[in-house]
Parts: sequence; structure tokens; C-alpha cells
Amino acid sequence: MVMDRNIGILSTGSYLPKREVGNDEVAERVGVTPEWIERKTQILSRRYAAPHEATSDLAVRAGTQALEQAGLSADQIDYIIVSTSTGDFPQPPTSYLVQHGLGAYSAACFDVNVVCSGFVYALALARSLVAVSPDSRVLVIGADLYSRILDFGDRRTAVLFADGAGAAVVGSVPAPHGILGIDLASRGDAHHLIRVEAGGSRNPATAETVADGGHFFRMDGRAVRDFVADNVPPALVALARRVGVTLPQVNHFVPHQANGVMLGEVVERAGLGNAHTHRTLRKYGNVGSASVPVALDEAHRGGALSPGDLVLLAGFGGGMAIGASLLTWGAGA
Repeated sequence: MVMDRNIGILSTGSYLPKREVGNDEVAERVGVTPEWIERKTQILSRRYAAPHEATSDLAVRAGTQALEQAGLSADQIDYIIVSTSTGDFPQPPTSYLVQHGLGAYSAACFDVNVVCSGFVYALALARSLVAVSPDSRVLVIGADLYSRILDFGDRRTAVLFADGAGAAVVGSVPAPHGILGIDLASRGDAHHLIRVEAGGSRNPATAETVADGGHFFRMDGRAVRDFVADNVPPALVALARRVGVTLPQVNHFVPHQANGVMLGEVVERAGLGNAHTHRTLRKYGNVGSASVPVALDEAHRGGALSPGDLVLLAGFGGGMAIGASLLTWGAGA
């Protein structure tokens, strides 16, 4: 008898750099108080990569954890998808450096850049690949290293962002577990709200762009907060309705760790008060595309997730973009 199969998460992994940076250090550099940072963001500390570490190094460490938990060797992975907006180089793709670091030479590799929603977008691509080839396994990694592109004269961004990587292996899992649905939304009319203005083909790197700070990360914080408040809760409600559940039925909410105050507003507006909202930002800050998989890995390794639990993943941010996925946690994880 052939067991019914769905597509889901087989394992998780994460890596946070060793250097812990508290609010005292950031406050001194930015020109605010530690209390101001905590009140505005609910962040207490974050991690910064060592000078020798790049995004691919963090991603390799997270991917290794996910492979070990799944009991897989690197040569058993068919695809590697790396979600990052802070790649090692403009080219080659960071995923190829990750492939080399893992020794996963049987895998086809590519990057996605949807900033903080990228892990969920990559999860959607992984599901499509497994749907075509049910025996395949996809290593999905979200990794960002923001400490190198922060302007510490800009308190809107410098207090929030940090470095980290999270990973998941995606493949076939026994029904009824697995991914129930994924919804993706893109709003290019709001592309200017989160940006790095120089270093691409429109504004190539020059001495002038460097002097002007064009390579730093920029964000219109108030407008981003309004976008999230207006667009994310309705998107989560619509996804739940489409897959035949309600948000009060959700057991675990694993959101992008954008800002603690913002997360509280999303939970309230979406009606997710019954769910356990997993928060890692107090100790890790906003790690971009790594936020969702890092929080998922901590929940998984900490024993918070049980087979049959309804888990909602939600990424939102630069683009602007929203990615949300509902899944039934199960035996494959």
C-alpha cells in the first residue's frame, strides 16, 4: 500500500554569529539610550558576524545543521535555494558558494532576493520543485549580514538589523502533514520604502556614491509600519480562509522579526491571540531573510512544535513583499 504524501519541512537549522552586541554598545554609536532602543523595538541584543565571516559562511553553518537533523549527507540534496539581500558578491550567486562550502555538488543552486519575505518565497519554489520530482530534497536557506551595510548615524535602521542564517530541508512527508498553502504578494509601487540606493546598474559604485553613503541600507520606518499594518493581517486572513481554517485555530505564529512593537500590532489586527507567537528578536534583532527560519528552528529544537500543530509562517518587508505559509507540522520534521 502506497502512503499518501504531501510536501513539507523535514528538518531545520540555524546559525547566529558568536559576537553578541547589546543595546549599550549600539546606543553609544547611534546617539540614543539603551532604554530608547528597547522601548521602540523590544530588542535587547543582536549578533554581528566576525570580520572573516560572509553571508555564505553563515548559510553553510545553518545548512549543515539542517542536514544533520534530517540525517542526510550533502550529496543527497537535489537543490539549494539561498534567500539573501546581502550576498557575498554581486556574482556569482551566494548559493554556489554555499554549495561549495557544503560539498553538495549534486545540487542545482540559485538565489532569491525578496529581502525579508525571501524565505517564504524560497519555500514556495521548493514546494514546486518537489511537486515535479517527489523524491527530491531541497535545502532552503535564509541568510543576511546587515552589519556591513548599516549607517550608524541612522537610528531608524542601525538599532534594528543584525546577522544570521536559518535553514530547512523540504521534501515529501506523510499525509496529512505538510504545507497546506502559500500566498505571495508583491507591491513594486512601494519599492522605495526599503532600499540600498547604490552599487547596482542604475547607480554603479563610485567614490561619490561611497562618500554619499549610497551603499548603506535605508528604510522609511513609519511608512513601512503603515504598510505592514494595512496589508499583512488581511493577507494572513485570506490565506487561512483559502485553506479552510481560521486564524484563531493557528497554534504557532512564526513571523519575520521586524520590530517587537510592530509584531504585537500584527498579532492583534490579525486575531492571532490564541497562537504562540515565536519571537527571537529580543536576543537576535532583525536578521532579514533569516528571521523566519531562525525562529522556526528555535521553536522546533526547543520542543514547542508537536505533530498536527497548525503553524503559520509570515515574511514581510522590502520590495514591498509579503509571503505567508500555513502548514501542519508533522512526522517529517
